Amino acid sequence: MPNRLIQETSPYLLEHAHNPVEWYPWGSAALEKARAEDKPIFLSIGYAACHWCHVMARESFEDAATAALLNESFVAIKVDREERPDLDSIYMNAVVAMTGQGGWPMSVFLTPEGVPFYGGTYFPDTRRHGLPAFREVLLSLAQAWKNQRAEVLRGSARLRQYLEAGDLPSNLKADAPLDPNILREATDKIYSQFDWENGGWGDAPKFPQPMTIEFLIRRHVATRDELVLKMITRTLDKMARGGIYDQLGGGFHRYATDAVWGTPHFERMTYDNAQLARVYLHAWQMTRHDSYRRTAEETLDYVAREMTHARGGFFSSSDADSEGHEGKFFVWTRDEIRAALGDDAQMFMDAYGVTAQGNFEGKNILQVARDFDVIAAMYHRDKSKVERRLDAARRELFIAREQRVKPARDEKVLTSWNGLMLAAFAEAARALGRDDYRALAERNADFILTELRDNNGRLQRSWKDGTVRIDGFLEDYANLIEGLLALYQTTFDERSFIAARGLADTMLELFSDPRGGFYDTSRAAEKLVTRPKDVQDNAVPSGNAMAATVLLKLGAYTGERGYTEAAERALQLVQHALAVAPTGFAQWLCALDFALGKPKEIAMVGDPQGARELLKVVSREYHPNQVVAYAIEGDASAIPLLHTRVSLKNRATAYVCQSFTCQMPVTEPADLAALLR
Repeated sequence: MPNRLIQETSPYLLEHAHNPVEWYPWGSAALEKARAEDKPIFLSIGYAACHWCHVMARESFEDAATAALLNESFVAIKVDREERPDLDSIYMNAVVAMTGQGGWPMSVFLTPEGVPFYGGTYFPDTRRHGLPAFREVLLSLAQAWKNQRAEVLRGSARLRQYLEAGDLPSNLKADAPLDPNILREATDKIYSQFDWENGGWGDAPKFPQPMTIEFLIRRHVATRDELVLKMITRTLDKMARGGIYDQLGGGFHRYATDAVWGTPHFERMTYDNAQLARVYLHAWQMTRHDSYRRTAEETLDYVAREMTHARGGFFSSSDADSEGHEGKFFVWTRDEIRAALGDDAQMFMDAYGVTAQGNFEGKNILQVARDFDVIAAMYHRDKSKVERRLDAARRELFIAREQRVKPARDEKVLTSWNGLMLAAFAEAARALGRDDYRALAERNADFILTELRDNNGRLQRSWKDGTVRIDGFLEDYANLIEGLLALYQTTFDERSFIAARGLADTMLELFSDPRGGFYDTSRAAEKLVTRPKDVQDNAVPSGNAMAATVLLKLGAYTGERGYTEAAERALQLVQHALAVAPTGFAQWLCALDFALGKPKEIAMVGDPQGARELLKVVSREYHPNQVVAYAIEGDASAIPLLHTRVSLKNRATAYVCQSFTCQMPVTEPADLAALLR
């Protein structure tokens, strides 16, 4: 018989609906049962694409004996972390405090009031990896709850105090002016931690850090520092050549299990691909290296092809596993490549590092092993012909791979992640002249604003098969506003701007903390053990950092000090941490760079044909600290930056302003380019 998860829409929860564990979703029914029966809660948090979540499910949650222990002594709750980032944040902070590390699956034991007292991540079914067996943990904690209750409750009380005190940074200086020295100090710190051999930061496992790269791109635009440029290009080149990038279909896996970007953990997340596509696009605008444009387009093409609902929503993730094996969909043997490519097989294998012994469990993860000019020299062929043959070979292998069983896909649509992807498609449409990207961005915005916004204009978190669930969190508002502002600057349809501003006003109403910054949950949200306020950037920008980012942009569009002051107060709360741990606060650094960079406000009026040439100037290169508005002269506009603007001599005219103080208007593209420099 299915358990209570059968009523849920999350693919992750539905995967567990037929476990012998008597799972509850998070909610009043589970909490009331724990109180009524005086049982502790076992809270398991994971997500659909999580490999080790699947392993723990097979070993423990599908095992009848383990399920019996859980059902007898605990109330078991299963949570999709992607649906409930608030619960994930609170209890991850608790696990890290208890163990010094975190991850998924997250396994936390709570009092009936929801206060944690013990936790960890993956527990195996038998003792290994230095970890106790999960059944041993269950037996020990059941005994402790029964016989050592006072000690358990004392520990949980201390942990609750820690969680309640942890929502604001230490050394708080809420009135300190924004310090431009932090940008330099943060850059120096990033430089000191850089892996000059392999690109990126840190050892294995190695994660892409798109926000850090984005900050460095901003610094190079501002300073033209060649060492900063080398950090950017080394990292982008190494990732795009490595196994972390799908060399056939485009798009990035979540992280590399090694330090050289060679062996990925094969799940693919929408938020990673949104941010990385945007970073590669900006790098192309800055350097004009064709490889960056290609990576950006291939990544977005993958999302459009495989991760998009027919109505325009972007799906959440795809699994690491297929047919029960990690990475099976993506790896190759030499015989498989020979069968698909015939005479071109050896050239392809030389280019992409394919060997008889393989580089992953006897098979091969494709990665660029030799530059194409090297292959051309090896085969005594013209480089351009080699490139064409290898591109044709990639297409043939992609077609062959499409016949395989694909990894499972989590088809829920999350507002937050869709906002990030909306921004990527909208910017790419503008910079690359891709009308298909523009159309997809418009369809996505229409879908989110129609399906995931209630009658009061408030956002919802998750959509799946027509069912909407969970009130929106801070990150949902902030990321969608970012996407809508990017879309406005591509289409200049003011509906996007009006929606963005309305959401910003709602965000300020529902999430503002009087001390500065923002809570992650709405003031109308369910009361949890603490009200989370996570300021550190992780795999996605923190809601606080993105809120500061979009409010600064809205301040530039409107001249409203309320937006700018809310953003600056949030920055003041954390700026002391930015130089100390820059890779953990990289979106904040981008916001600080915008705030201190005297952003340019560009207002254009006039006929569309004439404006087109002016708009090419503002989108051709990457200008991170600017906002652009355009209207046909005489049209009423909801954007204050456009008010009172008139054209010169009946020609499309651009005004370049800072804090609504404008330089002399110009009509020639060359003059506009000079003002932007």
